[in-house]
Amino acid sequence: MPLTKMPRLQRIESIHLPDHPRLTPDDRCWFLHEYTSRGGFSYSPTNDLISNLKKSPSKRGRPEYAYKRRAIARCSRLFSCALDERWLAKATLVPTPPSKARDHPEYDDRVVQICQGINADVEIDLREIVRQTTSMDAFHESDVRPTVEDLLECYEIDESLCAPPPKQIGIIDDMLTAGTHFRAMEICLRNRFPGVRIDGVFIARRVFLPDD
Repeated sequence: MPLTKMPRLQRIESIHLPDHPRLTPDDRCWFLHEYTSRGGFSYSPTNDLISNLKKSPSKRGRPEYAYKRRAIARCSRLFSCALDERWLAKATLVPTPPSKARDHPEYDDRVVQICQGINADVEIDLREIVRQTTSMDAFHESDVRPTVEDLLECYEIDESLCAPPPKQIGIIDDMLTAGTHFRAMEICLRNRFPGVRIDGVFIARRVFLPDD
């Protein structure tokens, strides 16, 4: 279990599954906060954090991009406080790839930066084992959402990063919505590393306004 310290990670339980239809009761997914869909950045501190985190790399160099850098640092501090170092000493952290491939001008490595900023007394094994080969519309900016199958067609394993094989895997992402990205990542990694325990760790999970 990748937690002990404050702020406390919470596990996705059966009561949460209707919000995340791609997850199953067997998945081990953890989150720190709740982001309210359609609430706007002013709805809560978490909404503000996630909104700043997702600012486009095209804004790099503009004054407002400083909010993104601060949000990344904030998420690193949250994980630094929440993740148990005993788990970090055993786990390989695998960031979920962004919507754009690495050669795209809007490639956004925010999740990698969050992981790189985790402060711990143990050596952190961070590997971008899964990479996205084709650019897609950003999930939060598109009305057409990719399916698990769409993502699996775009994902590939970087074999140069597979040795030594992970003992445990933590799929890291900023937001858990339907669970589509987690499911595709989990399938991809489980096919490559059968039998290895896989956890999903998120800054926030999406919830809905009461009237939605």
